[in-house]
Parts: sequence; structure tokens; C-alpha cells
Amino acid sequence: MGLFDRIMRVIRANLNSVVTQAEDPEKILEQAVLDMQEDLIQLRQAVAQAIATQKRTERQCSQAQSTADEWYRRAQLALQKGEDDLAREALTRRKTYQETATTLGEQLGHQSVIVTKLKQNMLALESKISEARTRKDLYVARARSAKASQQINEMVGRLGTGTTAFERMEEKVLQLEAQSEAMTELQGDELTKRFAALESGESVEDELAAMKAQMLPPSENPSQLPPSSGS
Repeated sequence: MGLFDRIMRVIRANLNSVVTQAEDPEKILEQAVLDMQEDLIQLRQAVAQAIATQKRTERQCSQAQSTADEWYRRAQLALQKGEDDLAREALTRRKTYQETATTLGEQLGHQSVIVTKLKQNMLALESKISEARTRKDLYVARARSAKASQQINEMVGRLGTGTTAFERMEEKVLQLEAQSEAMTELQGDELTKRFAALESGESVEDELAAMKAQMLPPSENPSQLPPSSGS
């Protein structure tokens, strides 16, 4: 399994753990992104190392080809001077460097493919990390919203309990007020009855006295006696 496939399996496992584990989703997602960042750092280091190896091979290949060309010119010079043995030795040296240059050129082809693939994987991982950050922010926002909703529901539940207590207290107060009003009314009625009895009693007595006065003879009725003259 390639490095990129392993990284993507880790990403999916970390994201799935948000649903399957009873842990803080925000911490899990944050750790998943951090793990991806670590993998990206390692991948960038691998890309940098591959590029450095490619450049080193390019320099070696260029140097071998340059040396081979130099020995070819020397062989030409030896032939011009009539030095066949020297020209033959120069061509032998040239062949050795030419073979080295050819081998290094083939290696460069393979290294170029590897560097291209690593760069593609790095860009894909960077894109996945960006997507993971977006999804993390979304999941964190949803988790916080759910947590806030849960807290609100708990508060509403507590308020409901408190409201019931207030309702019971209100009923007690209303009952006490009703009892107080009833006692006040009863006391008011009793007092009114007593005064009414007193007032009624005085009226009867006055009327009885008037009737008695009317029934007395004139001589015994003080109200009908003539006024006395002073002597």
C-alpha cells in the first residue's frame, strides 16, 4: 500500500471516530488535521529529497557526458597527429564516460516519474487537508450547536421545575388572601349586626315611651300641663 493510500485511510478512520467514539468531536477533528499535517510534512520532505537526488543525478550525467565529449576531442587530436594508439586510448576512456552518462540518463527518467508522482500526491494531500479543515469547522460548529441546544434544553427543564414551584406558591398566596378576605367579611358582618341591633333597640324604646306618654291622662302627662307662673 502506498503512502498516500495509508494517509487517506488514517483520515477516514479519524473522521469516522467522531461518530463511533464518545469523545470530544472538536478534539478528535483537531488531532486528525494535525496528523494530516505531520504526514504532509513527511511527504514534502520525501519530495524535497527526491528532487535533490534528481538534481544530483543531472549534474553527474552532465559531467559524464561532458567528459566523454572531451575524450572524443582528444581522440580526434591524436588522429590528427598520427597517434593512433593514443586516439584508441582516448576513445576507450570516452566510451566509459558515455556509458556512465547513458546509465545516469536512464536513472533521471525514473527519478523524474517518481518526483512527478510525489508532487501529485503532495498536492492531493494539501487539497484533502483543506477539505478536512472545512469539514472540521463544519462538524465543530454542529457539535457546538448541539451542545448549546442540549444546555438550553436542560435550562428550560430547570425553568419548568421552577415554574411549577412558583405556581404552587401562587396558589398558596391566593388561598391565604381568600381566607383573609373571608374572615374580614365575616367580622364586618358581625359588627354590622351588633350595631344594627343596638340601633333597632333604641328605636323600639323611643317608640314605646312615646306611646306610653300618649296613653297617660292630661293631668299626668307632663307634656300637656300648663306652664307654671312664678310667684
